[in-house]
Amino acid sequence: MSLSSPWLRITVVFLGAAGAVAIIWWRGPAWSDFANTFSKVEWRWVVSAILLNLLSVVARSMAWKTVIDQAVPEPRPGYRIVFAGFSVGLFANAVLPGRIGELARVAVLNRRMSARRGLWATLVGTVFAHRVFDLPPVLLLIAFVVSTAKIPHWAATSLIIVVIVGLGLMAFAFASARHHHRSRLDGLGAVRRLVEMARYGLAVMKTPWAAAKAVFFQTVGWTFQLFAVWTAMRAFDIHEGIPAAATVLLLMNVATIFPLWPGNFGLVQAAVALPLKRYGVSYAQGFAFGIGLQLIEASVGVGVGLLFLAREGLSFAMLKRMPDAAQAEIPGEEEPDAGDGGAGEPERGLVGMRRR
Repeated sequence: MSLSSPWLRITVVFLGAAGAVAIIWWRGPAWSDFANTFSKVEWRWVVSAILLNLLSVVARSMAWKTVIDQAVPEPRPGYRIVFAGFSVGLFANAVLPGRIGELARVAVLNRRMSARRGLWATLVGTVFAHRVFDLPPVLLLIAFVVSTAKIPHWAATSLIIVVIVGLGLMAFAFASARHHHRSRLDGLGAVRRLVEMARYGLAVMKTPWAAAKAVFFQTVGWTFQLFAVWTAMRAFDIHEGIPAAATVLLLMNVATIFPLWPGNFGLVQAAVALPLKRYGVSYAQGFAFGIGLQLIEASVGVGVGLLFLAREGLSFAMLKRMPDAAQAEIPGEEEPDAGDGGAGEPERGLVGMRRR
């Protein structure tokens, strides 16, 4: 069966949903205590957490704008367009399995910018570069958690894997920044094609000041998110300090690295509740907090994402037709122009649509 088969995708989503239900049933809390926790939520803290998450989105979108400015020649997209694309991507990641949002945000920019050779591939590369700049604040967060917080043994193993993979990606980014040759993407396998696209967006690594600026904005974004978690803990009557909030933030992100179903719902709640037990928080309270925290974060992505989805004249159905790695590419420098009647950008879903 082909990887692009709709039946395969339906099967994966079904199995993911079944897995979520099984996790909730197996690792679920005492439901009476769970309901009692939600009855005591302080909504002023919830509003504060939502605002802090919104500030985190603004900061991280500014980091992506910095990467784009280094990778894309003029005319470059304005910040409003970049923020719109970033928000639509958050919405897609929140409601669809996989990392559809990473391609969705590229597609929003692609349809708003003037047609040019290599644009799609370059924008996909900027998404990879933007994720690379998550690594410095993540490594700082890991160091802080290891030195100050109480983490379970299974979490320590996961963090070691994250560090190893992260350092490998950072090494790849620096090595690729010195690679100036752009090969054609025609005939490449899916993995090699993605690697080539990643190189297209890593131009920011050649400019130390721009790279430092991107790291700064990503760090600010993670800092806002850390305080959003701490504020959400206060909303659920969990009065532990910043180390506990840092542990929750870190393990929640580890649980969502590979989104097997939308939001990895159930898995995230278990990843949040288990370490909080070491701080004397009951599993029911921690599980309820995990649901609340995921809803708080999703409210920003879904709310702002829906707003910009409507402003861009897009629909939810278009997001589900995002191309895969074999389709989401623009050939190299020998590609014919759109006016030549040759093969241009893929005419599928969001990719082939340009706003007039």
